[in-house]
Amino acid sequence: EVALRLYRNMQGVELALYAFDGFYKSPAGFDPVTDRFLFPGLRSIGGSVRAPVGPGVLYAEFAYWDSRDDRDGTDPLVENGENRYLRGYEWEAARNFTVGLQYYVEQMHDHDAYLANLPPNSPRADEFRHVISTRLTALLLNQNLKLSWFSYYTPDNADFYARSEVHYKIDDRWSVGIGVNWFDNGDDEPYADLGQFRHNNNIFGMLRYTFASGI
Repeated sequence: EVALRLYRNMQGVELALYAFDGFYKSPAGFDPVTDRFLFPGLRSIGGSVRAPVGPGVLYAEFAYWDSRDDRDGTDPLVENGENRYLRGYEWEAARNFTVGLQYYVEQMHDHDAYLANLPPNSPRADEFRHVISTRLTALLLNQNLKLSWFSYYTPDNADFYARSEVHYKIDDRWSVGIGVNWFDNGDDEPYADLGQFRHNNNIFGMLRYTFASGI
């Protein structure tokens, strides 16, 4: 794999260009002969901009994904290429209270070819997939208590994930936390990206001890 990043800061505006040639990081293909999942070839280029706007920071990104093993979109067992768009804004809404909003879109390449070659009774993916995410963070008690919320919502099929957490720093070494992972799908789709985990909702806790070693 080869990756390249070029970036520059111009009067407080961060600009960057990206390039990558390698493979999908998660299984994006399947070989019916060997009955094994595959990691198809992937080539991508993209760019990003990040700038202070008003009380916060506005950012945007674009990426072009070239699925090298299915460039015409006719192989139903390999992911099609995509355009990916991201826009977000983060600001301190009140003292020690930060709000982050993000809008993300995936646009499938060759969607008509994908539909024409899709096996019967297979789940169908839309050409566009929209995702809205929200992140809220509050610091209290001299910033020793941290309250956080992160949610991920897809309006196309009401797919939803939320993670909330309370973290308290007892002293310089000890800290405790408790949180919830919650999955749901409003359209009750059995193979939804997030809703398929709705029976795996959970509560978690942690106890952390930090120390310095003399080694």
